[in-house]
Order: sequence, then structure tokens, then C-alpha cells
Amino acid sequence: RAAPTDANVLILGENGTGKELVARELHRQSSRADRVFLSVDMGSISESLFESELFGHRKGAFTGAADDRPGRFQAADGGTIFHDEIGNLPLHRQAKRLRVLEERKVTPGGADRAEPVDVRVVAATNVPLHELRNGDRFRPDLLFRLNTVEIIVPPLRERRDDILPIARHYLERYARRYNKEAIAFSAEAEKALHEYDWPGNVRALRHAVERAVILASSNRVEPADLQLGSLPPPDAAGHRPTTTLNLEAVEKETIAAALRQHGFNISHAAKELGLTRASLYRRMEKHGL
Repeated sequence: RAAPTDANVLILGENGTGKELVARELHRQSSRADRVFLSVDMGSISESLFESELFGHRKGAFTGAADDRPGRFQAADGGTIFHDEIGNLPLHRQAKRLRVLEERKVTPGGADRAEPVDVRVVAATNVPLHELRNGDRFRPDLLFRLNTVEIIVPPLRERRDDILPIARHYLERYARRYNKEAIAFSAEAEKALHEYDWPGNVRALRHAVERAVILASSNRVEPADLQLGSLPPPDAAGHRPTTTLNLEAVEKETIAAALRQHGFNISHAAKELGLTRASLYRRMEKHGL
């Protein structure tokens, strides 16, 4: 019902639940479907480049600005702009973001007049709604503008009937990729998949299935191939014991511990590890997490 309109939509859900897929489907079913869908990770834009990235700049606006450059809003003109991790936007950056929503105009850096933009705004966050309603964290007027319609994507543990269809989808994908097209889940593996709580949601399920396809020694994926219980339990302080001095293994164990400690919240885990979100994603891919 929301898709055919131009209403702003706020998608809420834990990390890995598929919020961007929901945003893309909103765009696909809208009157803007033949125009651009532009995804912007609000948590990954550096403080110094924030305004230039979103609103663009004019030649000579600052040192190194050799040419005019359109921002993300201008690039999405006529289409849909998706702001992922909107909950990570600092308070002092929210005011200008609000003005764009109210006026549908942006002022590039170095420009003396605002330019109109025609964009549909879809935003997403893993921050719970009650935290967004805290005025010390998020402007109430911006939240009011963003959430004309709210869509909540529940975690996998609350929609267990979806687990096996999603797992089989990824099994087919990775079986083709790794030339194991006759592979299937054993009954025991399907039971393990269905009963696991999936703190990382669909993203974690995808990684587990890919890892299992790679590791399976026959044409049957068994519970051991999924490695769902591979991490040692935390000690009383919440730390996981290190049993090896192998740097690769220690890095994997540390990243996994940080992810679980923060409920697979990528931004929080990356901050604790001293990494950017992009760096953490690369290391997660590297270690199959």
C-alpha cells in the first residue's frame, strides 16, 4: 500500500534482516521504478565530507574542489534515495537533513541559491524506535518527517517459517557458484537451521550456508558443516577464551565476539574494534562471519 505513493518510509529492524531489500521493493513497485534507486550508508560518510557527499559542491568551494560535483540528492533526482543507518546520523547533522525534507531543495557547497530536487526518501535503521524517540539522540521533527509510514522487519527468530526457504535459496546459489549442484541439506541440518536463533539474521544465515557448501565433504550438508556452535562460550566478564596464537584465528574470534556482544550491530561492533564499518564488513567476508 505504501509503495505506489511518494510517502516517506522508515524501515526498522535488526542488522541483517533485509531492510535494503524492502526499500528496493518499495522502489520497484512505485511510479519511480524506471528511475534511479540510490543507496547511501549514512554511517560510513566521514564527518568532513558529509555535506559535500549529500548536497554536492561548486568548483572552488574548498581546497581540492576542482569541478562542480552533484550530491547524492541531485544524483537521485526523479527516483528514490535510500538512507541506511539513519539512526547513526549525529544530532548536529540532522537539522540540514530536515530542511531538505521540508523544502525539497538542497544548497551545494559554495552555491548562493538552493536547487529543487524531486526524490522519494526511504530510510532504515537498526536503532529501536524507543531510542529514536529520545530527543537527545534524534530530532523529533526529523523522525516525524521520515516515518510517514513505518515498516518493521522482524528478526528471523520471530519468523522461523522463513528460515528454510531462505536457506534453500542460498544453497542453490552457492551450489552453482562452487559447482556442487547436487548438494542438499540433511534432515538434521534443516532441524538445526530451523531451531537456531540467528542473531545475525539473514546475513548470518547466508554466510553459514555458503560456508557449509564449501566445507561439506559429500552431497549432504550436515549440522557440523554449518558450524552454528563453533564459538566457545563467554566467560563471566563476557570475553571468549583465546585458545590459539594464530593471528588469523585470533582476529576471527575477536570479531565474532564483538559481533555477538553487540547483537550483530555492525556500527557498534566496528566502533569497539576500532574499525570502520567497511573494514569490518571486509573482515567478516574474509572469515566467513
